[in-house]
Amino acid sequence: MKVLYFHQHFVTPKGAGAIRSYAMARTLIEHGHTVTLVCGSNTTGTTGLGGPFSVGKRRGVVDGIDVIELDLAYSNNDGFVKRAWTFLMFALRSIWIALTEKYDLVFATSTPLTTSIPGIFARWIRGKPFVFEVRDLWPELPREMGVITNPVALWAMGLLEWVSYHSAHRLVGLSPGIVEGIKKRGVSGIHIAMVPNGCDLDIFTESATPWRPQGVAGSDLMAVFAGTHGIANGLDAVLDAAGELKKRGRDDIKLVLIGSGKLKATLQARAKRENLSNVVFHAPVKKSELAGLMRATDIGMQILANVPAFYYGTSPNKFFDYIAAGLPVLNNYPGWLAEMIENEQCGYAVPPADPVVFADVLEQAASERDQLPIMGQKAKALAKRDFDRERMADEWLHWVTGAAR
Repeated sequence: MKVLYFHQHFVTPKGAGAIRSYAMARTLIEHGHTVTLVCGSNTTGTTGLGGPFSVGKRRGVVDGIDVIELDLAYSNNDGFVKRAWTFLMFALRSIWIALTEKYDLVFATSTPLTTSIPGIFARWIRGKPFVFEVRDLWPELPREMGVITNPVALWAMGLLEWVSYHSAHRLVGLSPGIVEGIKKRGVSGIHIAMVPNGCDLDIFTESATPWRPQGVAGSDLMAVFAGTHGIANGLDAVLDAAGELKKRGRDDIKLVLIGSGKLKATLQARAKRENLSNVVFHAPVKKSELAGLMRATDIGMQILANVPAFYYGTSPNKFFDYIAAGLPVLNNYPGWLAEMIENEQCGYAVPPADPVVFADVLEQAASERDQLPIMGQKAKALAKRDFDRERMADEWLHWVTGAAR
């Protein structure tokens, strides 16, 4: 079977970012299918292609995947208008590919929601089986975050969401809340499968070389956040906790923020202004380097803004990286991940917007460091038992290819 796969933010393990689509495409190929993957350019990741663009695109084979990269650069630092324009242009140019390429099934994964548009055209104009993977609920998330308030824009996004779900023969949701959100739009549960993000156990191994960023001593308790520094991530909560720790004189607890994003400069300016020497910023790193960092880390921080839609409606890659690396996880918002951490006793769940409790937990971790490896072992066991990427990719493949049978 030939699969046409749309993911605007495709990244290989050699770049910084989530590699779910790379892993899924490779699984298809390993089972005898062929994959043409259409993506845009990413400033922090890599598609695996090099050389110049010709007529706005370049094409080549990356680890067996036929990659079509459109010359549409995207960065988390871009403003709303530029990002929206990039999303729209990717969708419009992808329509032509969906109408002209040879394939048996089309698969599209968000975000953004607009990646569904070529799949909609493939379904209704060419009669092709279409599977849509939903990574975030739009427009619910931007509405609750207050990022988009224009009623016309929200109505248009709601319409696109409804058409996307009802055009797909099958859907994939990455969390319990996403599956329920799809059902609320009138889609029967028999057409939806939940396949969360997975753990790359082959990357986060003990063979990775441990390292710590400059400014973190070997004796320091190191808590790491590895991900985008944006509005949704709510990283001011980390700086709030750092301020509380500073008051207590706990310079031996370092909070490390790895990554990039629109708010990184703002966060750095605040840390400098408040003299938060216990906060260390670092550029994004590729997966292999992240695996080494995780080996030297004491706690992984799963941080999000206090938005109810996040509680059950997200499946953050960083959480699965942390448990794959065998790290205890500190989570600062309610929901399915907080419940999982508490049930599995593999970390700490703290309430949102409470820097005192956040700091208390970090001090507790520093005082009982002998307990952290025990929590980490439970995290690793959870990763192997429920979220092994290879097993989950096989489940995903069976569900997706079944739409063409």
